[in-house]
Amino acid sequence: MDILPLTRRPSWRALQAHFEKLHTVHLRTLFAEDPRRGERFALEALGLYFDYSKHRVTEETLRLLIGLAEESGLRRRIDAMFGGEKINVTEQRAVLHVALRAPKGATIVVDGENVVPQVHAVLERMAAFAERIRNGNWRGHTGKPIRNIVNIGIGGSDLGPVMAYEALRFYSRRALTFRFVSNVDATDFVEATHDLDQAETLFIVSSKTFTTLETMTNARTARQWCLQALGDESAIAKHFVAVSTNAAEVTKFGIDTGNMFGFWDWVGGRYSMDSAIGLSTMIAIGPQQFQAMLDGFRAVDEHFRSTPFERNIPVLMGLLSIWYNNFFGAQTVAVLPYEQYLKRFPAYLQQLTMESNGKQVTLDGSVVDYQTSPVYWGEPGTNGQHSFYQLIHQGTKLIPCDLIGFAKPLHSVGRHHDLLMANVFAQAEALAFGKPADQVRAEGVPQALVAHRVFEGNIPTTTLLAERLTPETLGKLVALYEHSVFTQGAVWGINSFDQWGVELGKALAQRIVPELEGAGEPELRHDSSTNALIRRYRRQRGSE
Repeated sequence: MDILPLTRRPSWRALQAHFEKLHTVHLRTLFAEDPRRGERFALEALGLYFDYSKHRVTEETLRLLIGLAEESGLRRRIDAMFGGEKINVTEQRAVLHVALRAPKGATIVVDGENVVPQVHAVLERMAAFAERIRNGNWRGHTGKPIRNIVNIGIGGSDLGPVMAYEALRFYSRRALTFRFVSNVDATDFVEATHDLDQAETLFIVSSKTFTTLETMTNARTARQWCLQALGDESAIAKHFVAVSTNAAEVTKFGIDTGNMFGFWDWVGGRYSMDSAIGLSTMIAIGPQQFQAMLDGFRAVDEHFRSTPFERNIPVLMGLLSIWYNNFFGAQTVAVLPYEQYLKRFPAYLQQLTMESNGKQVTLDGSVVDYQTSPVYWGEPGTNGQHSFYQLIHQGTKLIPCDLIGFAKPLHSVGRHHDLLMANVFAQAEALAFGKPADQVRAEGVPQALVAHRVFEGNIPTTTLLAERLTPETLGKLVALYEHSVFTQGAVWGINSFDQWGVELGKALAQRIVPELEGAGEPELRHDSSTNALIRRYRRQRGSE
């Protein structure tokens, strides 16, 4: 049966009517009317505690949101993804990042073939290679062991590995140095390599096609950098490995295809950190801990696939995001990890969420008449509290927040962790309940300052608590957001797995490059602004 357009569905219209009744109700009222709300609107699963009681919802809200998910065919979409159907309709591809962490005996079929044995074959090759680097058996061209690993990639080939390395640095081999190069700005490469010895450095070049402009520009610069010191072309095979599927280009570059680690077109870049793209992660933390991370991913996959929606954490995360984005008009979501090791987690989520769901048409090409992805952003607490929390507390924008905390620290130093976690709980409380004018006056604040000291509150927060940040926990956190994104995309009826929006600017840049580099005065056929900018750049560059 055809699904009605989103805004014409009975569940959507019921939510609109419900919103009109609820949107002025304060969280102070919801908690006062239900003394057990903090316990009833919380879930414990997967070793995680998910507190969504400080959201502007009632049981009726949740019932209607789940009805929207059901009416939008979310269950069918989940089954289609796990079943290997080609739900990426614009590229005719399956979407199977879940296969990257499937157990060895599992069966996930794409085009008549079980892909799980392929996944484990690559994982085994990665593990063997990682151990050779970690135990010093892999030697560079001069016979020195590798001490420095530089990952070259961009987008998901960079954001995933750098986030995972920073998140799991506590578990990493400290005798090894890890650097990450993504930006085509030469500064990125120069700063990443300025204190490294070529004889002890290994580059991992991550590009499925081995033609990505930014990645291959940096890879060629890395090649020249190595040869300046090592001289011999044969050295490249000892100092470069590839994460790619283009054997011809890898060979032409000088990399032994025996050191090429593949992945598949059913893995999108932003969903690939647990594929061969994670080779640097595996070298850093070791194969056993990498497997623990995969176990965390898989636990959430099974939860998402089999748990009823009313107790399904990523489904509820996705539906709550829709509630604020589409009914309250909230345009952003702040992700606020109270763990310094997760400092790159919000940046990772920016690509995962906004590249996935930043779409303006539905699966059949119809232009949407509703908002799709909100903007995701954030910084670790407590740093953000002394930066942008002012706007969240007393500004004019509604910004739902995800607060992430851990019961046990990785570094137990004095009172630090109790102070850190006190801020998690305090911020969630302050955002929800605020401080009304009567309370401010009761504290003796002069009347002229009362308005300045009022906190309206009523700002929704999710609090996610785990015992400790481990590789397994990181896998769980990433998978929660992956499946939350999926949930949102399914309800909006969009393709969360293509990214045509990254192509236009890149194509135009290829056209402009020769206009910047060529001799003489090129004939420019852009708009007047772009033409003027190109001419000014050429004049200033020529005056160096």
